[in-house]
Amino acid sequence: MKRRSFVSGVTATALAASAAPAHSAPQRIGMSDVERLQQRFAEVIASDHRHGGQLGIEQKAASLADSALRLQESGSATQRVRGYLYGCAAAFRSSAMWAAIDGRRFDDAMVHMREAQALAEMAGDPAIKFRIWSHAGTMYRHMGRPTQALSANNVARGLHITRRDPLFASLGLARQMAIHGVARDPTGTQRTHDEAQSAMDRASRGEYRPVWLNAFYDQAELDSLALSAHLSLGQYEKAEYHAYRCLAGLRPSMRRSKAITTTRLAHAQLEQGAVDAATDTAMSVPTDAATQHPRVALMLRDFGTRLTEIAPSSTSASTWTDYARTTWRTAK
Repeated sequence: MKRRSFVSGVTATALAASAAPAHSAPQRIGMSDVERLQQRFAEVIASDHRHGGQLGIEQKAASLADSALRLQESGSATQRVRGYLYGCAAAFRSSAMWAAIDGRRFDDAMVHMREAQALAEMAGDPAIKFRIWSHAGTMYRHMGRPTQALSANNVARGLHITRRDPLFASLGLARQMAIHGVARDPTGTQRTHDEAQSAMDRASRGEYRPVWLNAFYDQAELDSLALSAHLSLGQYEKAEYHAYRCLAGLRPSMRRSKAITTTRLAHAQLEQGAVDAATDTAMSVPTDAATQHPRVALMLRDFGTRLTEIAPSSTSASTWTDYARTTWRTAK
């Protein structure tokens, strides 16, 4: 699959990006150009953690990937610098892919995935290869295809970087855990949770790692993935436990993650019969996330549907209906 992507996925963008004006003076491309792109990548990551799933983030990341490819054609560079530029382009494409996944635009995510895979092969960067294949596993999980999700995530987990760095191993295992949840495999879920936790505990805190990994993967994210897995399994008490652990450990910048976790907590409470508490939790999700983040908005609508099924005549159901009507009408 990766080789097929390499042959076909990058061709259109690479050709379009190569159209530099014939009269332009040659220039030397160096590490300072790479560093500027890496700074833009850090900005994309920060924007994703604040907002997530937005079409604007996807488009910006894709545009920056094309800019990195155009830079390849604008002058001379060492092979090392060219490798870094392909790595930057792959990183931007993987962020475009993630924004599309988060926004439930799965067809677009597939396109970005193929492009990102091809660029990562040209870069020869195992960290960005891991990110892309791990994202692919998450994409298939959200699409309800656990077999394909496991296969894609296994590609990420099979990379040498997971043997060299336990934090990469931990993330691969944590995402495997969430896939086992969708596959209704409680034994696999518990096993991979324990292995992910063990790997995280072994990880050195001072080691250099890519900005995208440092920006999000920690104990709170592991608990977030455990929350997702236990919700899928219908183990609502365990899900609630991990939700509270996640919320207690989330960094203030992780606004998107906080909204998702809070919404999942409301589902876990509702399924345990805590109707009033669940409604209060759901209504505490910030309005901008509730109305503008596609995944959060969908989960909250599902919450409202389930609330009316469980307690159709309750005060909480009435309160939620009024709240939802006002919130979504105001957002239009």
